[in-house]
Amino acid sequence: MEFRLQEIAQVLGLTVQSNAAITGWSVDTRTLAPGDLFFALRGPNHDGNAYVEQALQKGAAAAIANQAQAGPVLVVPDSLAALQQIAAWSRRQWGGEVVGVTGSAGKTSTKDMIARMLGVAMPVGKTIGNLNNHVGLPLSILRLPREARVAVLEMAMNHSGEIRTLCAIARPRIGVVTNVGYAHMEAFDSIEGVAAAKRELIESLPPDGIAVLNADDPLVSRFRETHRGRTVTFGLSETADVRAEQVEHSALGVRFRVGGVQFESPLAGRHSVLNLLAGIAVAGIFGIRPGQLTDVVREMSPSSMRGERFQHNGILILNDCYNSNPDAARAMIDVLRDTPAQRRIAVLGEMLELGRWAGSLHREVGDYVARSGIDVLVGIRGEACHLVDAAREAGQAVDAAFFFSDAAQAGDHLRKIAKPGDVILFKGSRGTHVERALERFLATGTDESVPKP
Repeated sequence: MEFRLQEIAQVLGLTVQSNAAITGWSVDTRTLAPGDLFFALRGPNHDGNAYVEQALQKGAAAAIANQAQAGPVLVVPDSLAALQQIAAWSRRQWGGEVVGVTGSAGKTSTKDMIARMLGVAMPVGKTIGNLNNHVGLPLSILRLPREARVAVLEMAMNHSGEIRTLCAIARPRIGVVTNVGYAHMEAFDSIEGVAAAKRELIESLPPDGIAVLNADDPLVSRFRETHRGRTVTFGLSETADVRAEQVEHSALGVRFRVGGVQFESPLAGRHSVLNLLAGIAVAGIFGIRPGQLTDVVREMSPSSMRGERFQHNGILILNDCYNSNPDAARAMIDVLRDTPAQRRIAVLGEMLELGRWAGSLHREVGDYVARSGIDVLVGIRGEACHLVDAAREAGQAVDAAFFFSDAAQAGDHLRKIAKPGDVILFKGSRGTHVERALERFLATGTDESVPKP
């Protein structure tokens, strides 16, 4: 959405002589475009105040900083607070519906699915990529197309209170919770603490708000007990309002029925079915019938590094490198297990932000790998050593369970052992950079059809 600089200054209680058009929003001079308003944010490694001059030289319409500088600069006590204040004001000016999406796993994929499904009937805006935190969500709101009638916004958290803050900015009327699992555990004393943090989305809905909850997740389904408005549930259980029946998994994806309507999707795994059901449930709230969604579900492809499939020299690659936690890892191990292949190889990076539970949770996943019949396990970095140890203790052969402290080394090893007919899953937390193992493995030569990871 486009605004004028004097409008922005007024929101912040300031005055400014320039009334330049603001055509975009930036927190990074590397991607800044002429006409952007630059927010000089302070982070652990960089101070945005040091880049104000560079931003103006690159054509920024103005900057918001907490230090006075030459040029059109609005000086505020806290640039991040200013960003959030402007986003909250912009949200009120826009006036459309907001669908908030949170969960321990599947947020980005579910957000994309909901946006695609709503798009069959109306203009939709959404979080781009995973701009889902205290900086990313305000930017997502400011970057919404003016014609959008609804925005689908992803909401992430690392601590209690963060989702409540995001809701105060975005003001969702519909809240979707995909699941509660062992992600970001280092900030919580128990899984119930994670659930309470996710429940902030439902607690922040207005009296006429609608909660869309995973009926198959006991912690999530319990949220309806304290929700004062309407609740719509989705899942495979008989109690779900939007229920998948006759679910069939194959190498080509999944098939299932909802209310007598047959769906087919190239997406794989039970978790993908649940994510699709969340989208179908939200679409129903907006009056879109399941029969209107069959084509879009059939055409839906995985988000980048989130379950992408492609062939490389006769080897099927499952690229799920973007992030990981114990529940998401088990879900993709199920996909790997159910994929026809000569051998199934799991490349699993360290799962981060698990706090004092890290060792035991990695061991649980390692045990699950062995009991799932995965032929070869490759662990990468840090706590993943516990994953490999547990797999061996559960019966994985010593010469079929390897640990590497470096992702590139793991990629080199895969080049030695992988054969045509194998399927290889790559998955790990963002900070583990498992994609580097994939990149090293692909360096052996690439099929023309292979997308860049």
